[in-house]
Amino acid sequence: MIITAAITGSIHTPTMSPYLPITPKQIAEDAIRAYEAGAAMVHIHVRNPETGTPVSDMDLFREVLTLIKSRCNVIINTTTGGGLGMTPEERLKVVPTFKPEIASFNAGSINFGLFDIPERMKMPEWKYPWEKAMLEMTKDYIFPNTFKSLEYFARTFAQNGTKAEAEIYDTAMINNVAYLVAKGYLKKPVYLQFVLGIMGAMPANVQNVVFLYETARRSFGDDFIWSLCAAGRDQLPMCTTALAMGSNVRVGMEDSLFAGKGIMAKSSADQVEKIARIARELSVDVATPDEARQILSLKGLDKVAY
Repeated sequence: MIITAAITGSIHTPTMSPYLPITPKQIAEDAIRAYEAGAAMVHIHVRNPETGTPVSDMDLFREVLTLIKSRCNVIINTTTGGGLGMTPEERLKVVPTFKPEIASFNAGSINFGLFDIPERMKMPEWKYPWEKAMLEMTKDYIFPNTFKSLEYFARTFAQNGTKAEAEIYDTAMINNVAYLVAKGYLKKPVYLQFVLGIMGAMPANVQNVVFLYETARRSFGDDFIWSLCAAGRDQLPMCTTALAMGSNVRVGMEDSLFAGKGIMAKSSADQVEKIARIARELSVDVATPDEARQILSLKGLDKVAY
């Protein structure tokens, strides 16, 4: 079973947690700690080191990727989701620039709602003006991934030997991936990351985990590998459900700032340690990076461009 740690993402903001990695060094160090705790893969976004704003800066990516690679052989999964409002070109640039082994591939458009977070969290004040403004603007925001851009992204992935990790926020996105397979843009076995608990997408519950898995089986037979992540308080319960079903899992501070009820995570490693322990209790073997490369048929760390 592959554990992925999503390190910083583009949803949580600096005010929400003093432990959220912001600078390239912080992001790299958090990724290395997650690897040491049992993660075979780390999912990487970058941020403006001064303000914490999600950005698509190739120099920042290069610093993070090379720091991690110099210290361990963990699989580095770069984002092509980027941050809210980025153009497709900005989001995708990391693939031809660094030719990563694997990258996220958002498989459809959704209403990506974060606008309720300020009210729920009841922050007395925000550290940076952009934080609340970014969250509130999502009340009128669609995260766009059209068929045209899906084909464009898939072609670019193929040209650079980068495997697509298809982010599945809703059932229809499985149909989108099936279309791309049928047209030759993606090859089987596909790798599906079910993402639950985002407002505007599928809620995080056991029934939806089972439904997504069964839908994927009807679409791809045995020619798919799957993983699951869930937002906030649902992270560990849903990942435990997925483990019992034979899934890979993703944890990390991109998806949740906590490592248990009322326990703020000081690193993504806190969540990795917990899900790795749960896996062992279920007699599930945790994959090393090289075992994960074999499971996913990745090209290897010697063929990346960083």
